[in-house]
Amino acid sequence: MALIFFFLFLFFASHLLSSISGQSSSMESVPDLQNTMYTDVDGYPCVRLLNLSGTIGCSNPGRDKVVAPIVRFENVDDVSELSTILVSLDDFPTLFTRLSADPSFARKVGGVLIESVTDSQKKLNGFSPDQKFPQAEFAPYHNISYEWNPIGSGIMWKSYSFPVFLLTESGTNTLKKFVLKSENKKKAYTSNVAEFDLVMQTMKSGTHDSESCLKEGTCLPLGGYSVWSSLPPINISSSKPPKPIILTVASMDSSSFFRDISLGADSPISGLIALLAAADALSRLDGLGELSKQLVFVVFTGEAWGYLGSRRFLVELDEHSDAVHGLNHSLIEKVLEIGSVGKGLSQGQGQGAKNFFAHAEGDSSATDQIMVALKHAQESLLSEDIRITSASASNPGIPPSSLMTFLNKNPGISGVVLEDFDSSFVNKFYHSYLDDLSNVNSSAVVAAASLVARTLYILASETNDVQNSTLAAINVNVTLVEQLMDCLLDCDPGLSCELVKKYISPASTCASNYVGVILDEPSSTPYLGYINDVPRFIWNFLADITSIPKENNSSSCQKGCNGRDEVCIKAETDGKGVCALSTTRYVPAYSTRLKFDSGVWSVLPPNSSDKMGVVDPVWTESNWNTIGIRVYTVQIAAYDRVVLFGGIALTILAYLAITVTRTFVAKATKRD
Repeated sequence: MALIFFFLFLFFASHLLSSISGQSSSMESVPDLQNTMYTDVDGYPCVRLLNLSGTIGCSNPGRDKVVAPIVRFENVDDVSELSTILVSLDDFPTLFTRLSADPSFARKVGGVLIESVTDSQKKLNGFSPDQKFPQAEFAPYHNISYEWNPIGSGIMWKSYSFPVFLLTESGTNTLKKFVLKSENKKKAYTSNVAEFDLVMQTMKSGTHDSESCLKEGTCLPLGGYSVWSSLPPINISSSKPPKPIILTVASMDSSSFFRDISLGADSPISGLIALLAAADALSRLDGLGELSKQLVFVVFTGEAWGYLGSRRFLVELDEHSDAVHGLNHSLIEKVLEIGSVGKGLSQGQGQGAKNFFAHAEGDSSATDQIMVALKHAQESLLSEDIRITSASASNPGIPPSSLMTFLNKNPGISGVVLEDFDSSFVNKFYHSYLDDLSNVNSSAVVAAASLVARTLYILASETNDVQNSTLAAINVNVTLVEQLMDCLLDCDPGLSCELVKKYISPASTCASNYVGVILDEPSSTPYLGYINDVPRFIWNFLADITSIPKENNSSSCQKGCNGRDEVCIKAETDGKGVCALSTTRYVPAYSTRLKFDSGVWSVLPPNSSDKMGVVDPVWTESNWNTIGIRVYTVQIAAYDRVVLFGGIALTILAYLAITVTRTFVAKATKRD
């Protein structure tokens, strides 16, 4: 019996020693032990968003972390337990299509990890997680079954009770190394698992819609700050009657299935870059103050989530708030919106041709004037092969755009949306993280900016005989366009580029064009720490290029700037800043159905006079404590049971051995 005990002891001791061999020399502390056991993996999460009727997005199903063994997508049919699905990018759409169609399969999913690859776009003919008619409920026409985005799957608008992460390139490599290392040491009694920490406070508290979570303080409203600027600055104290306004519009926010990687290169950032380049080109002209119309540029945020920026902008105009001081809704004569223009090159009929389409709602003399001005601008670009065409008359109306907000407010307003498509999106990665720098062409953006800049000059001149020689002086800075693309659509150099650092001190290197959340009481003079990098850069850039040079150009902001006509630019870079004569403002962007009072957000009842407010989902984002993934190897439950029963058997055998030995020794002693 003692011999049996001895051999059992040797078996378990040798197993324990072999399991830690090769590691003890590198472990000197508890953190070293943790680093040996657990491997952190970098990734972009899909998070929980809420509206008035429920939730979308992803979250752990309860209050605890999720731990599930890792199984490749091609092997999922062989599993019967809760598993982490490791899926390649090209199989990602297939997986989520199956999840939607097969509830029994969905119940096996504990989490999803998507591998990233550098040549992602080459592997997919197209991928858009948005709807076929994005935000159709806000359209100013009845045909909302039209498919502007035929490739749209709509998966980002569904709710998933498991965590989903898109691995970064480094995260993918880390996971591959971990799996390879584990396979080399693979034992029949171990399993590789992923541990997901994606616990949302709205899940913990049971608040499953925007109204309840705002009341309990477990979420925050989506929103941020839009920016507008006039060229030249508006003289608020002037006794002259104000000029009619030509409003040029673009958006700065996008969305995707994954919160922190929403670049939106073609849709909508190409339009934003074209607007900034057009404003820069016009700012270098003399005599802008003599034009018949006032040029105003506005960049909205929150447009991907219910047109938050444009809707709030019009409310601020109605309320004559400080955020829009100097503007008047009745003065807005024409609206020219720059939408997706980064793929205009791909539509060319010849080598290097750039095709753009003008989408207009209804017929009016003012709209016709915009079309005539666009044609005139095109003709003036003698050395450029640029074509501007009216969108197909068979379209139901304008595509998803901020102009919809203006038309819902005032159906008689004249406006045109400039796009790189006619009847459906040419961007095959609309609202996908794959809509990145490689999905746009700088020459198409330059062409669009040139077209817009000259069109605006023609419209502001209010004369039909603007000479081509005059328009020839309006030239877009090609280098500026390329810089803006590198800064806003890439991580190298990203926001650490010289152009951005000239104006602000960015908090991150990679731009995230997700709208974010409102962190404090909305204000026309917000705390800059609560404003994202991109709107702060846009504000400083526009304030700089639209400003009128002062006699004392070295005037710093330390002693304060004089009155409303001056703003402080570049204050982040040196702590001093420079005072400039410029009409540039921040405008809060959040749902018109929300009210902030005494530190608490509340949902207002719908107002029948606000058509878009009636259908407003009122988007909020759940709070959370931490988000992360880590992987490690565990012993399978069956082996744990073997060890347990083996330990029990060993204990019993040890007890019997001791008892027998005592009896034997006692008898031997008596015999002596």
